[in-house]
Amino acid sequence: MSQQDQTPAGQPESPDSPASAADSAPTDAATLAEALKKAEALAHEHQENWLRARAEAENIRKRAQLDVAGAHKYAIDNFAGELLPVWDALDAALTTGSASAETLRDGIELTRKQLRTAFEKFGLTVLDPAGEKFDPHHHQAMTAIESDAPAQSVLQVFQKGFKLHDRVIRPALVAVAKPKAEPAASGTAPA
Repeated sequence: MSQQDQTPAGQPESPDSPASAADSAPTDAATLAEALKKAEALAHEHQENWLRARAEAENIRKRAQLDVAGAHKYAIDNFAGELLPVWDALDAALTTGSASAETLRDGIELTRKQLRTAFEKFGLTVLDPAGEKFDPHHHQAMTAIESDAPAQSVLQVFQKGFKLHDRVIRPALVAVAKPKAEPAASGTAPA
């Protein structure tokens, strides 16, 4: 052995010496095993958290589907509640046997007013375009009538239309004005 390979007694061995590597190996293995256990525990915890989050997301998705289905199913609940007095008024009118024509007309007017109020409460408006300019977005022309009225103005409403907020759900069926045709020239030809 050379002088360099020997260590004086009482001095700690250098980290590069074989004896020191053998002594530190068990500590490194224990440290690695402990680190591995911690990493596995952390991975297990992360996996459980991920599974819980996934289950929670699935539950939220299912609840949202149920909420949407319920919203579609019962969307007109409030509207239907507003129509019940209209039904009652019509039912009462039908059960009255000895009402005069005037009384029936007044009852129908009142019922129509109730219906219009219910419609307006929920954004349903009547399209009654008599005298207005024809609008193909809100009206459907059924015929064109020769008239002195301005061209493309609505002369007659066959059926009123309806609009829900800003969407036309039924266009008004109308007759539109067209210019009168020029009278045909008399049978004589100019000379």
